Amino acid sequence: MDKQSIIGFILIAVLLGVFVWISRPSEEQIAAQKKYQDSIARVEFARQLAEKQAGSALMQAKDSAGVLQTTQNDSVFHVQYGAFTPVMEGSDEFTTLENDVMELSLSNKGGRIYKARLKNYRTSDSLPLILFDNDEADYGFNFITTNNRILNTSDMYFKPIAGADGKSVTMRLSLNDDQYLDFIYTLAPGDYMLRFDVSAKNMDTVLSPGTNSLDMHWVGKIRQQETGRKFEERYTQIYYKFTADDVEKLSESKDDSKSLSGRVQWIAFKDQFFSSVLIANEGFTSVKLDSKMVSDGMYLKIFDSQMAVAFDPTGKEVTGFRFYLGPNHYSILKKYDKGVASDDRQELDKLVPLGSSIFRWVNKWLILPMFNFFGSFIGSYGLIIFLMTLVVKLVLFPLTYKSYMSSAKMRVLRPQVEEISKKYPGQDKAMDRQKATMALYSRAGASPMSGCIPMLLQMPFLIALFMFFPSAIELRQESFLWAKDLSTYDAVYTWNQYIPFITPYFGNHISLFCILMTIVNLIYTKFNADATNTGQQQMPGMKYIMYLMPLMFLVFFNQYASGLTYYYLVSTLLTIIQTLIFRQFVNEEKLLAKLEENKKKPRKRSGFMARLEEAQKKQQEQARQRAKTNAKRR
Repeated sequence: MDKQSIIGFILIAVLLGVFVWISRPSEEQIAAQKKYQDSIARVEFARQLAEKQAGSALMQAKDSAGVLQTTQNDSVFHVQYGAFTPVMEGSDEFTTLENDVMELSLSNKGGRIYKARLKNYRTSDSLPLILFDNDEADYGFNFITTNNRILNTSDMYFKPIAGADGKSVTMRLSLNDDQYLDFIYTLAPGDYMLRFDVSAKNMDTVLSPGTNSLDMHWVGKIRQQETGRKFEERYTQIYYKFTADDVEKLSESKDDSKSLSGRVQWIAFKDQFFSSVLIANEGFTSVKLDSKMVSDGMYLKIFDSQMAVAFDPTGKEVTGFRFYLGPNHYSILKKYDKGVASDDRQELDKLVPLGSSIFRWVNKWLILPMFNFFGSFIGSYGLIIFLMTLVVKLVLFPLTYKSYMSSAKMRVLRPQVEEISKKYPGQDKAMDRQKATMALYSRAGASPMSGCIPMLLQMPFLIALFMFFPSAIELRQESFLWAKDLSTYDAVYTWNQYIPFITPYFGNHISLFCILMTIVNLIYTKFNADATNTGQQQMPGMKYIMYLMPLMFLVFFNQYASGLTYYYLVSTLLTIIQTLIFRQFVNEEKLLAKLEENKKKPRKRSGFMARLEEAQKKQQEQARQRAKTNAKRR
């Protein structure tokens, strides 16, 4: 720290000390403050004493009369709750509503869904899969009564009325025979979508005048359902869709909150493979969303949403909702938009993270149809992944072959490139060496860039499959070889101790498919380095960096789905086999002879090569000018 900084800090400290001394209260102010606090303490003591005396008097009255004087208490209760007094007390009861895929338990307190179980799925511990139970999910509506009391339906007791068809249950909040509020739940066979209608009758006389909307509050604690907590957290977040607009989401990696100004069509509390989605037929307004991380325990995150919905207390209009409580299965979610106009589509299929733009297009129109086709007659998903990898390799075969031929041309020209390097040694002749090398490639009809373009064209497929496998619920709890679940890591060794720098990034396990993938990638890196060696000088340490990448993949993919690492393992093996086949059928001596023939022909330079040579000339001229300038300075 320099002298000026030390002086500056000393002056700041002196100024702060002077300010504190000047700002201190006077003795009169201290005395007045103490007198004020003593007065508050006396008032509080008097209040507590009065409450204690009132309680004693009540107990004496009960002991002497043998009964509690409930008349006065009931009067106070009625003043507080008014017409809602009959529904503020009751006992907890539950009603079951189910179909062949889902079982719901409805509570008469709050008239809400108390518990949701998905019949066709189980947890990673082979237990029944419960989306939520008890207070893990709660929702209710706020009322403002005629006497300006704010009440919430979560605190009120409803009466269940079973539907005659067995597919619906009405939870009725009955004030009297002619005034009530109905929560109507309807569940169709084989469907994860629950219809939820809120209907009133003559409630306008007990609610605040002008009531035309209700404030709704929905909270959810998201359970950990899968083996890998850290990986599951990446896919657990709040999604929401604006009306006639796109789907957006809160952050998955940190606490996040948003206040939305537009009309929102639905809100989803999403896990990796399952979601609870609340859809409003007429949309939500004044939406506030909040997501909080949970570091450990049985919950991953806590979600909170507050919003307003239209409401007609007279009963002429019904406030309609739908609850989707089910798997993030693309085909299931997509069917809800079948035959629906584009502006009215729910787009629930975007709960399945298949990537954006071109990557989602590849997954939607190529990968998913192929995956479903093989799945229609093959039971082993390990075999399905193998066949998909084979098909992708066949589709990309022309690009792979073109990339190989480009590297083969560079390889057969390597001796001539090495001669150029000997002719122009050293860093000071780097521009001359590069110019001569590019001239050689141009005359022979070879281009370093021609091998890169096919590789770039393959990238959408690689990234699309990277997004697809971890989000495919079809792989969940499907076994293959030693992997018990292709949707999570295939641990062959685990430990419980926390190891700094290892546990946070690598995890407390070793995945065998990931190890095999890394080994094969190291072999392929060595194999490819020898095959693409053009004889040009490389940056120091570049060859070691090439081997570092597979090792980084080991750390990155160890906690990923074993279905993904298995795919990369098979894909790399097939690439090696392809390269060996190319070498077997491509005669490099004939290829070199063809390139030598190309040198004799007049060759028109491509636009790219012309621009490249022009850039090299400019660089060379700039280097010469710098050399002259440096010489003059000396």
